[in-house]
Amino acid sequence: MKRLKRLCGAGMTLLLAGLLAGAPSVSAATIFDEPLTYFNSATWQKADGYSNGGMFNCTWRANNISFTSGGQLRLALTSPSNNKFDGAEMRSVYKYGYGKYEVSMKPAKNSGIVSSFFTYTGPSDGTPWDEIDIEFLGKDTTKVQFNYYTNGVGGHEKIVNLGFDASQGYHTYAFDWQQGYIKWYVDGVLKHTATSNIPSHPGKIMMNLWNGTGVDSWLGSYNGANPLYAYYDWLKFTGN
Repeated sequence: MKRLKRLCGAGMTLLLAGLLAGAPSVSAATIFDEPLTYFNSATWQKADGYSNGGMFNCTWRANNISFTSGGQLRLALTSPSNNKFDGAEMRSVYKYGYGKYEVSMKPAKNSGIVSSFFTYTGPSDGTPWDEIDIEFLGKDTTKVQFNYYTNGVGGHEKIVNLGFDASQGYHTYAFDWQQGYIKWYVDGVLKHTATSNIPSHPGKIMMNLWNGTGVDSWLGSYNGANPLYAYYDWLKFTGN
């Protein structure tokens, strides 16, 4: 059943205070429950008209973000012309810190692409690069990759066998981020725990779909297939 967006109790008070003050982040005791049935500009931003460069072989396009008649967010990977590709990325307006992050999603399936759900902050926000990832490599959607970066230091990749093809249906993926650990879950079952050099800076909640270049050993070779779609049914953040 589609979740209703809600802000509850003390969390509502803190979030509203943050919004009124123009604060860049939201913390303690907040609940953010987003049904992803439409684009809410008070909550979300669309990346548009630029590329991350490097291994990202696409330009972010706002038009590649849409919503289905069934009430799901749809991110598209398309090709407007030969060997040029457009991806999609949506991020929260505000930053969030320690707590549990959950998403119901269905990644795209194809070699050379990534569908993701993650938190991120970095130099463009005036902070060190901290990131926590749930990533699906389209070459094998029977697996999920967990990872994180602290002050730009990564190398914490963990591949988990799911026992199902994630591209064929919605499942719930989550991470619980606390001062001393990150725990990742699939459909409520703990799959991986990290305890070393944990990120500490609040980050924006982000979702994207993109194709890679120069990273075939990781993603596999992208064959240019398009359009491809990743779907997101709902997401939720529960702060401490």
